[in-house]
Amino acid sequence: MKIFNTMTRKKEEFVPVTPNRVKMYVCGPTVYNFFHIGNARTFIVFDTVRKYFEYRGYKVDFIQNFTDIDDKLINKANQEGTTVKELGDRYIKEYYKDADALHLERATCNPRATEYVDKIIDFVKALQDKGYAYEVDGDVYFDTSSFKQYGKLSGQNLEDRQAGASIAVDDRKKNPMDFALWKNEKPGEPSWKSPWGMGRPGWHIECSCMARDLLGDTIDIHAGAIDLIFPHHENEIAQSEARTGKTFSNYWMHAAYLNIDNQKMSKSLNNFFTAREILEKYDVEVIRLFLLSAHYRTLLNFSRE
Repeated sequence: MKIFNTMTRKKEEFVPVTPNRVKMYVCGPTVYNFFHIGNARTFIVFDTVRKYFEYRGYKVDFIQNFTDIDDKLINKANQEGTTVKELGDRYIKEYYKDADALHLERATCNPRATEYVDKIIDFVKALQDKGYAYEVDGDVYFDTSSFKQYGKLSGQNLEDRQAGASIAVDDRKKNPMDFALWKNEKPGEPSWKSPWGMGRPGWHIECSCMARDLLGDTIDIHAGAIDLIFPHHENEIAQSEARTGKTFSNYWMHAAYLNIDNQKMSKSLNNFFTAREILEKYDVEVIRLFLLSAHYRTLLNFSRE
């Protein structure tokens, strides 16, 4: 079997780390709302990849995380006058309802970011001790200039990136591309005790920490939607390989976008559909067949016709 590897930009024969076993990590939802039909495409694509491996006789360790601490959750919880934990609990339940309705096989494990705070702190501390991270006013950043291969997944190097092009400029950082591993406490946010004071994890660090804890230093397949290539997966590679000195993932798979009536899906265009809304109108097998009707790396257009 061959897999198109985003890292090498070519099809490669699949050779697992452990014979007859697949260690697969797929980035899961940020649980502040129902997931949409575009997310559903990604979930169904990698559910199908997993099921094909199982059909071929492989034992698949399939990890999909829940991001349950993030700016989006904090803002939504404050708007609703509830806690981040209550909001996360609610939408994790709703995720399972919709995922089950889409016939997605349950993951081997769905770790939550908030369950991993202690291990995340240990991970960040290890990076700091090795000289890959630095602290400023209670925030801890990854020093991208210290990881010489930064940009190898997306094909972007630091010199080609302009400060502020896709990342907010912060004069406290050594380099504009440096990213937060740990964030200092702000009013109205959940926080945890750490060596740098009260705070919370950055977004990228949770996946590196969970993948290493549940699957080991080197995994077989890391997957997600195409918009995660940069900066999320790029940053995962940097922090994981800086910590272990080993290849983080041997194969990278990314699913393309889903357009709605030949336009990018967005709330402002009023063409935003949740998976639940679509499930109310069409049979699940029809939805699955449709979302698998185009190659997973090509744009697919959704229309009622």
